[in-house]
Amino acid sequence: MENSFEPKVLVAQVSETDRIAFYKKTYAHVAGGVLLFVFFEYLFLQSATIVEFALSMTQGYKWLLLLGGFMLITNYAESTALKTSDKNLQYLAYSGYIFAEAFIFIPLIYIAISYTNNFDVIKQAGIVTLSLFVGISSIVFITKKDFSFIRAGLSVGFFIAIGLIVAGALFGFNLGLWFSVGMCVLAAGSILYQTSNLVNKFSTDDYIPAALGLFASLMLLFWYVLQIFMSRD
Repeated sequence: MENSFEPKVLVAQVSETDRIAFYKKTYAHVAGGVLLFVFFEYLFLQSATIVEFALSMTQGYKWLLLLGGFMLITNYAESTALKTSDKNLQYLAYSGYIFAEAFIFIPLIYIAISYTNNFDVIKQAGIVTLSLFVGISSIVFITKKDFSFIRAGLSVGFFIAIGLIVAGALFGFNLGLWFSVGMCVLAAGSILYQTSNLVNKFSTDDYIPAALGLFASLMLLFWYVLQIFMSRD
C-alpha cells in the first residue's frame, strides 16, 4: 500500500538536469506521435473503402457527428492519460488519440494530394507548422513566464469556433480564409499554453499526457495551415 498516494514533483521543483530530461522525453513523444500519425495516415489512404467512407462523413450533420465523436475520444484520451499512472494505459490513450486524429485528417489530406497531384502543399504546410511550433514553444523557454492566464481566452475562442463550425455545417456556408487564420491564432495560443504547462502543471512523470496536449495543438495548427495553403489560387 505504500507510495499509493505519493505526491507528484512538479518540473519547476526539480534540478535543471531533470527538467531537461523531462523536456527531451516529452518532445521525443511528440515526434513519435507525428511519425505514428504519418504511418496511420498512409495505411488509411491505401484503402479506397476507408477514404470513401471518410469523404462521405464531411457533409452536413455527418461531419458534426464525426467531430463530436472525435471530441469524445479527445476528452477520454486526455483524461485517461492524466488520471492514471499506468504507462501502458497512457500509451494506449495517446495511440488511440493519434489514430482518431489520422482518421479525421483523411479527407483533408486526400483533397490536398488531389489539389496538386503530389505532396508539395502538404510538405510546405508541414514545414510552416513545425517552424511556428518551434518558435512559439521557444517563447516560453526564453521568457520563463507562466501563460496559464490565457486559458480563459482560449476556451472562449474555441467555443465560438465550434459554434461557427456547427452553423457552417448545418447551413452550408464556407467559413473562409479568415476563419482559418483565426484558428491558427487559437492553435498558436494553445501551443503557448501547453508548453507553459510543461513547467507549471506537469510532474516529471507526466511526459506522455504533456506530449498528448502538445501533439493535439500541433495537429490543430497543421489542419488550418494546410487549409490556408490549399486556399491559394
